[in-house]
Amino acid sequence: MRIVIVAMLALWLSGCAGTIATSENLEGAPATLTPRGATYQDLVSLPPPAGRIFVSVYDFRDQTGQYRPAPASTFSTAVTQGAAAMLTGALADSGWFIPLERVGLQNLLTERRIIRAEFERFGQPDTLPSLRAASVMLEGGIIAYESNIRTGGAGAEYFGIGASGEYQVDQVTVNLRAVEISSGEVLANVTTTKTIYSKELRAGVYRFIDFSRLLELEAGVTTNEPVQMAVMSAVDASVIHLIAKGVENRLWNLPNDVNFNETILADYLNAPIPQL
Repeated sequence: MRIVIVAMLALWLSGCAGTIATSENLEGAPATLTPRGATYQDLVSLPPPAGRIFVSVYDFRDQTGQYRPAPASTFSTAVTQGAAAMLTGALADSGWFIPLERVGLQNLLTERRIIRAEFERFGQPDTLPSLRAASVMLEGGIIAYESNIRTGGAGAEYFGIGASGEYQVDQVTVNLRAVEISSGEVLANVTTTKTIYSKELRAGVYRFIDFSRLLELEAGVTTNEPVQMAVMSAVDASVIHLIAKGVENRLWNLPNDVNFNETILADYLNAPIPQL
């Protein structure tokens, strides 16, 4: 009987190993568009503006100074360094702004010089228009990343058979401000925070089934919310809050036939601020 039990457990364990090796059929999966959260759905569902605004984003840096904990890497940063690209995409997707290329401005100027050289070479008039100036400049960055702000877990074991679970909560904070280029005045300033949730579940068996036979089985799964997804969600939220504050302060306007209180912007503007 014990031999049958061991054989069944060995067969179950081999099945688990095969399932883990091809978990969710991820091996060889094709590339897809980056999944987005509920905040992005709100961003693309905003009411249209009375007029789109030309904005420039020169940089949106990681200002946290945080690195990944060892032994993962002591030279790899804890958050993405591509936040400027995320912000530019969020501004365009909102439908309220027309972002102008400034991060790669030197490359753009080089290409324009090449075009002008071609005009001169073939004796053609220079018809290349000048670059468009922005009305508003957006500044800010990732200003904080806190790990292990909350941890916990629970477990139970009986006669060598047990299960346990643990979780960890991190937090990333993003600041975004709109600056009037003509005067340098900060028109609006928002700060958004997104939690990053990780959890681990384990189950195992460790007991003697005979005087000289030890049975040991273990299985587990860990889920880590990607940090870059949390940063993207925080950036999307900061853009929505910035638009809402701008409408409230009459920096930019909705069309005359749109009631502000019936839009998603009102929900964001009137949302309560969480207390510590």
